[in-house]
Amino acid sequence: MSKILIIEDEAAIRRVLTKILSEENDTYQVEEAEDGAAGFEKIKNNDYDLVLCDIKMPKMDGVEVLEAVKKIKPEIPMVMISGHGDMETAINTMRLGAFDYISKPPDLNRLLNTVRNALDKKQLVVENKILKKKVSKNYEMIGESEAINHIKVMIDKVSQTEARVLITGPNGTGKELVAHQLHEKSARANFPLIEVNCAAIPSELIESELFGHVKGAFTSAVKDRAGKFEAADKGTIFLDEIGDMSLSAQAKVLRALQESMITRVGADKDIKVDVRVVAATNKDLKVEIAEGRFREDLYHRLAVILIKVPALNERRDDIPMLISHFADKIASEQGNAVKKFSAAAINLLKEYDWTGNIRELRNVVERLIILGGNEISENDVKLFASK
Repeated sequence: MSKILIIEDEAAIRRVLTKILSEENDTYQVEEAEDGAAGFEKIKNNDYDLVLCDIKMPKMDGVEVLEAVKKIKPEIPMVMISGHGDMETAINTMRLGAFDYISKPPDLNRLLNTVRNALDKKQLVVENKILKKKVSKNYEMIGESEAINHIKVMIDKVSQTEARVLITGPNGTGKELVAHQLHEKSARANFPLIEVNCAAIPSELIESELFGHVKGAFTSAVKDRAGKFEAADKGTIFLDEIGDMSLSAQAKVLRALQESMITRVGADKDIKVDVRVVAATNKDLKVEIAEGRFREDLYHRLAVILIKVPALNERRDDIPMLISHFADKIASEQGNAVKKFSAAAINLLKEYDWTGNIRELRNVVERLIILGGNEISENDVKLFASK
């Protein structure tokens, strides 16, 4: 049932609104509050899908209620009820986050349409939150080792800032998980996270991929095309394997960081972008700088915060947790029962040299689940996970 709260100091209007909503839909559970202060107390202590709130009330007026609710429960849609003389205030409440406003005496169709639309929006917000949690599970950082806990603390601190981050570490350690966590915990989380694998794009195409191009800029440019920086506007761009980026592209990225401006290939018009840059590499960029393959000025622009993701061999205590996580995930993906790993099997896996890091461990766990017994034994590990 949809829970609706009506905050209105005129008892007659409260009764009319309650009657209309209750008769319109028997799934509406309607509650009342006689003034702003009483209404805000109800909102603090209960969950509502919609609030109808008068503007002029004793103790706490509608604008004060709106501002207070947006601080503690911003997801609740607020529809303001305005008298004839309150119309300018009602319009201003939209700027403060109100969903809509209705006039006194309420028009039946307008009221019901506004209520339906507000409840639809609330449902969409809830569904998006559920979806986001599901997406976030794919980028969960598994482990309780000192090294991983240190990274989690850094993410919590850094995500609340606009600081650029350079993530380093060997292949397969989960650098992309750090990038996703930084984005999802930031104020930019409702905007895109655009990922670019710099190593996977040919050097002659990387500038077009990042900055876009105009029609005729090169042979295959048959129409204007926006690049990844434009797509990430207001959000985050994750430049993975940035150590493989060409020097000419590095120069343009440097300009984008310095001036918050990009230029499409073949164009002479600048485009302003608001993008947070997170980069990652498995290379030692100081060595790359010394050998002339990476710009030192770009390095210092990117490396405001450095996060080093450890190799799996440096966090062996996390291996049992990772095995359990992958076993659950693989069983879910394949629609099978979860297979357990014996203590001896786990201890043997902890001793392996994981040159491929977490990516390699995940592959080995999947192989053992497919080929091993109902419980994965030490012998299964020796047979199917040997190097």
